[in-house]
Amino acid sequence: MSQHSMRLTFLPILFFALILGIAACSPKQESPEPIRSVKLWTVGSTDLNVQGEYAAEVRARTESRLGFRVGGKILMRQAEPGQRVQAGQVLAEVDVQDYALAAQAAQAQVIGALAQRDLAASDFKRYEALLAQNFISAAELERRSASLKAAQSSLDQAQSHAQSLVNQAGYAKLLATTSGVVTGVDAEPGQVVSAGQPVLRFAQDGPRDAVFAVPEHVVGRLKLGQKMSVTVGNTTQTFHGQVREIGASADAATRTFMVKLALDKAESLSLGMTLNVQAPQLAGSQSDVIKLPTSALRQESNQTTVWVYDPQTSTVLSQVVQVATADGNDVVIASGLKPGQQVVSAGVHVLSPGQKVTVYNAAALATRVTK
Repeated sequence: MSQHSMRLTFLPILFFALILGIAACSPKQESPEPIRSVKLWTVGSTDLNVQGEYAAEVRARTESRLGFRVGGKILMRQAEPGQRVQAGQVLAEVDVQDYALAAQAAQAQVIGALAQRDLAASDFKRYEALLAQNFISAAELERRSASLKAAQSSLDQAQSHAQSLVNQAGYAKLLATTSGVVTGVDAEPGQVVSAGQPVLRFAQDGPRDAVFAVPEHVVGRLKLGQKMSVTVGNTTQTFHGQVREIGASADAATRTFMVKLALDKAESLSLGMTLNVQAPQLAGSQSDVIKLPTSALRQESNQTTVWVYDPQTSTVLSQVVQVATADGNDVVIASGLKPGQQVVSAGVHVLSPGQKVTVYNAAALATRVTK
């Protein structure tokens, strides 16, 4: 091959290699960050009314756990959950044999003590007659009198002990003190229970309570004696009552406080029925407050902030706010915002100051100013 031909073949290869080198040395262009779409909440003033409707349960005013006054093995249980019983009705029994034997032994001791007392009384009368005839001294009669008093004390003690054992034999039967409903069972036949151990749960007939739970921001505004009204389920039947008890501590799981509402003339309501309690406007209600959903808040250092949307530049700016209180899933803002501003209500943790955004479903964005 001639030198001219080799030069013609080598030139295209050299040109192609030069193009590749230039391309490799060129800086890579970074792809622009995608513009995020955000949901906006238009700030508006509204009223904070500490009121609401709560689901309540009908309970007896007086509920108790019944147990035997003596220990023993349960022989039978005549009451079942949900059963209505009358005053004096036998609910359960424990084995009474040992108590009956003890009562018989105590009665025998009474008979023996009675004989000793009668003997001492006869001696005293005889010695009293002898003293009248000056056959004995007064000191001897005093000794007989002391013996009679001691015998009488022994008899009284034996009788009291015997009566106590008779009573214990009677305690082997668990009786209903008043009429009511058995709401639960804590022990079964064949089980050995101690004195006072709960066997049955019992709800007495009579006044009824509506029991319901309220959140932390409401409980502090309830007062004893405060009047409320309730309706039965989805009916129009209405009862009135007043707060008689407010829980002193929150439930460990739900962080709510139990409230008991004493109902007027509600003895006809069945236990366990569902009621709707209408709590009226309470102390702490305010007008013209700013509320935001909790999803709009974020923590920046030790401050609570929100993203404020600037419609002129379509960017977001961080704004420090002060939270006054909670209202369900919303928070009440004390300062930092004014009506008409728009804040980001979702996805606040993926934004940065000055970031450009687009409004999600901007056509459907409605002003939430209520006043």
